[in-house]
Amino acid sequence: MKGFLEDANYSIGLLDEGATLADVIDNCIYEHTHTGKRAFYVGDLGKLVKKNIQWQNVMAPIKPFYPVRCNSTPGVLEILGTLGVGFACSNKSEMALVQDLGISPENIIYTNPCKQASQIKYAAKAGINIMICDSDIELKKIARNHPNAKLLLHIATEDITADEEMNMKFGTTLKNCRHLMECAKELGVQIVGVKFHVSGSCKELQTYIHAISDARCVFDMAEEFGFKMNILDIGGGFTGSELQLEEVNHVIRPLLDVYFPKESGVNVIAEPGCYYVSSAFTLAVNIIAKKTVEYDKLFPSGVEQTRNDDEPVFTYYINDGVYGSFASKLSEKLNTIPEVHKKYKEDEPLFASSLWGPSCDELDQIVENCLLPELSVGDWLIFDNMGSGTLGEQSTFNDYQRPLIYYMMSFSDWDEMQDAGIASDTLMKNFFFVPSCIQLSPEDRFSTAA
Repeated sequence: MKGFLEDANYSIGLLDEGATLADVIDNCIYEHTHTGKRAFYVGDLGKLVKKNIQWQNVMAPIKPFYPVRCNSTPGVLEILGTLGVGFACSNKSEMALVQDLGISPENIIYTNPCKQASQIKYAAKAGINIMICDSDIELKKIARNHPNAKLLLHIATEDITADEEMNMKFGTTLKNCRHLMECAKELGVQIVGVKFHVSGSCKELQTYIHAISDARCVFDMAEEFGFKMNILDIGGGFTGSELQLEEVNHVIRPLLDVYFPKESGVNVIAEPGCYYVSSAFTLAVNIIAKKTVEYDKLFPSGVEQTRNDDEPVFTYYINDGVYGSFASKLSEKLNTIPEVHKKYKEDEPLFASSLWGPSCDELDQIVENCLLPELSVGDWLIFDNMGSGTLGEQSTFNDYQRPLIYYMMSFSDWDEMQDAGIASDTLMKNFFFVPSCIQLSPEDRFSTAA
């Protein structure tokens, strides 16, 4: 059966009814405390199954194409491939990873808006034809290196949120679409659809109304040039919240029914990334150093805080940082708060604290300001919702050691996969039983990120 690597170097633990993910984390921390205190992830792959069921219930028949850059670990890619999800790839490495799963080229999109010529040639050789374009320079580059390419014109959206600058950077205007179609006609390149993207931070769902209306204009324009358009890509921006998914669907469904009805033959697709993986992964990190600092050095001037002058202020250094699992912290706000693993009393005093990575770099700040009980070197912190943008290729800065990954799935989620007809002997070889009295061996029950 396609969808699973024959030599995949990972295992998935099947949890019986008496075992929980919290038990797995406790057990892993116990083992790591005695063997090296290395940071690690616990990934609940059953959440991918649940998210896919949720997508089918709310968004069908819109087909999801998962952006590989969000999380390229083998367990994630193989489960999603088996679920029938397509893949959106931004470079040659991602295309190769997906090809190794046995995914057909028709289910792969090359989405990088600034493509290298060598990687366009790689896509052409692999039969990956659908790709994004938003300028005449890209169009000419594609025409030279991939004559059989099928292009989606990436149009800009009117997102007035904090991500406006990024939306202005990529995506073309309606006016320029006509110019691109003229160029495509001259070069003999096919244009088969339109893509737009609305950021997950966008609070104005009206943006979808404008974007779908603009896409319809581009489709009408294409008819004048004789292009047969059959794909509409509504992009990503799905946060993982069922409420947000339903709100988006409530806005776009009437428009799609009017502008792109089923009889039009237009296939509507999307690129949900963090929707699938964000909540599926939990990161455990260890405190490797601790300092007591002056209050004024922890908090910026002008920030009022109520505290006793006698209370200490702590800075903690952990064994992971922005050059590893917290790389997204360099460009966006951390979307999770640390939890202390060890048990402490409810009335135990909390102290102003900050968290830093191991690099000793001034950029390597994970949490600027939080309240924690006093911790010690060797204690553990837990971060939820760490599955998106944290598990791809990572830096080796300062001899950084990549976290281990422990994959888990409950028997109920495994049963759902079987009920959906996607379980097989090929898949089963990657699973092992985890009893309620958990015993994991870090030597043979983990996978490093692909």
